[in-house]
Amino acid sequence: MKVLKAGTKTIEGIKPFRLVKYLSLTSLMVILVCTLLLSGFISQSARKILFHKSEQYALLVAENLNHQVFFQFTLPTLIAEGEIRLSRPNQYERLDRVVRNTIHGFSVESVNIYDPDEILTYSTDPEKIGTKGEIGEVFKEALAEQSVSLLSHEESSFLGIEWKGGTRTLTTYLPMWEERPMSWKRGKVLGVFEITQDVTHDYATIRRFQWIVAMSFLGFVGIIFTTILLIARRAERIIGGRAAEQRKLEEKLHQAERLAALGEMIAGISHEIRNPLGIIRSTAELLHDRAESERQQRFSSIIVEEATRLNDTLTEFLDFARPKTLRPMKCKIEDVLERNLKVMEPEFQKLGVQVERQYESGSFALEADPDLLYRAFVNLFANALQAMPEGGVLRIRTALANGKVKPAQMELIIQDTGPGIPPKIQKKIFNPFFTTREKGTGLGLAIVRNIIDSHNGEIEVDSVEGKGTAMIIRLPLYQPWSEEESEPGEIALGS
Repeated sequence: MKVLKAGTKTIEGIKPFRLVKYLSLTSLMVILVCTLLLSGFISQSARKILFHKSEQYALLVAENLNHQVFFQFTLPTLIAEGEIRLSRPNQYERLDRVVRNTIHGFSVESVNIYDPDEILTYSTDPEKIGTKGEIGEVFKEALAEQSVSLLSHEESSFLGIEWKGGTRTLTTYLPMWEERPMSWKRGKVLGVFEITQDVTHDYATIRRFQWIVAMSFLGFVGIIFTTILLIARRAERIIGGRAAEQRKLEEKLHQAERLAALGEMIAGISHEIRNPLGIIRSTAELLHDRAESERQQRFSSIIVEEATRLNDTLTEFLDFARPKTLRPMKCKIEDVLERNLKVMEPEFQKLGVQVERQYESGSFALEADPDLLYRAFVNLFANALQAMPEGGVLRIRTALANGKVKPAQMELIIQDTGPGIPPKIQKKIFNPFFTTREKGTGLGLAIVRNIIDSHNGEIEVDSVEGKGTAMIIRLPLYQPWSEEESEPGEIALGS
């Protein structure tokens, strides 16, 4: 059986939880890949935005440059000299001055101007002037009044993440057109602007941002994974503890089943013993009445006394094995307590026990069985008296208290000034047949608990060695009952 239980624990307890951890690890890996893809997507989007921004920037520079060149160079030169020949030093210097003044303050690396035949007529690098460009289709698109941008030095990337940087230049080809004063329309295309921008710094910023995002995601996933591992380990400990607790509960259940069987057996035996015991007692009482000597009366009285004690013991066994039916009615708990105290007053006076009452429940009544409560309080008072054989103080307090289930409960505290109960024993005092005294069945507190449970209440012990013991009872003001299980006013008292 032990092997089967261990195997069951391994299959049902540990392996499924490990499977959860493996699934969590797989999920984290998927999240990691997704974060890398997301980082690459964000970076690609950022690069596209940067590319579009740089292209718009070049278009703005070209429009401004076209306007300045046409009105500050082209028109004045045609008016003054009748033709444009950049081979003349004065014309080139004038155009160069206009271009440089226009691009001053802009992030422009170089400016080239091509004529319609793709001949470089102007450049911020004078050594290239006069050469024929090999631009190809891009040049034709620019002549067709379309702007085209080309990004040089593309670096290798994986999942959209670039591994290393480099010099980046954006070359934009735009048409150079004839300006028409007082009109928003463009004139004919005179040539092509080639504007080159150095965007290395901007792309390096994006690359740094990309790595920051990627590493942040990696750190975030690492923190999540570490947290899950810690939670998983703690959960394993909790599951192990719950498995151990479940085994203990199963053992308690088996013990309860054994006690139930024992209770049935005790009930049967008690009935079998009770009948002849009654005959013995009645016969002894008859002999006591007809005794001719004092010696015979003494012996017969001993038989009656012991038969009565044995009958009381059998009554405790029967009350535990086959509890009485609960008949709830409106009653005041103080009335039940006063009934107990009145009956036991001679015992209090005999032992020198003082009773202190503190009734604070007001006019509130509760729905309960006063006879069963009386029986429970008898056992509690008897235990308190046994704890104070040389006298002491018995404090009784009633009050309304907030309950865990009901809005309000009746709370009763019975406190003695005895030696207290050791902590190791406190958990056992409500167990059937448990007793620390030489005499007694050990069923008193078990019966008390059954009665309190039948009232849907709760009982707990608060004891400190050397300072006394307090029994705390909480009872609902109203008893819930089901029409399907029992009739109103009659509830079965469970063991």
